[in-house]
Amino acid sequence: MANPSSASPASREPQALSSSDGDTTAKPGERSTPYASNVMHFLESVGISNPIPDNYSSEDFYSDFLCNHLKTDAVRRGHITCFTTVKPTILNSMGGLHGGVVAAISERVAIATARTVVGEDKELFLGELAMSYLSSATINAELIVDGSVVRRGRNTTVVAVEFKMRKTGKLVYSSRATFYNSPIAKL
Repeated sequence: MANPSSASPASREPQALSSSDGDTTAKPGERSTPYASNVMHFLESVGISNPIPDNYSSEDFYSDFLCNHLKTDAVRRGHITCFTTVKPTILNSMGGLHGGVVAAISERVAIATARTVVGEDKELFLGELAMSYLSSATINAELIVDGSVVRRGRNTTVVAVEFKMRKTGKLVYSSRATFYNSPIAKL
């Protein structure tokens, strides 16, 4: 079988492909696809190209942002219950609670829950955070966030966090966090 080109596919120079708007401005070493302008248009439409406002880049903004959306209801040994309401600032482009916010809230609640059984003399290190996105919570939905210790050992603590709709009790998100406990070094 004859090979039409003596050069191997890996050694060929990438070719610029025209996108839907006729743009063929790929620089050497860069690839352009017919979908590049569509992807860029989508990213611009969701605000990815906007500069980050100064008040959002302050130190520990992340904690303040999450705490403004999370209200503590009950704290017991091995169990914490919180409430959150889905606001426009934490929606994804599809109109549901953003998955990153779900994971961040889950991590916060899991840390707080683990702290109810792990003494202050030990540091907590998050070893694993497994998320299950079972449904979606839309704007103005009120959620109950329950954190409970599943297992407490000498060196590990496992916490389950469940997000349920306040009105119906429907489980929408679930997570499991594994923490490693270690004594704080005294230097």
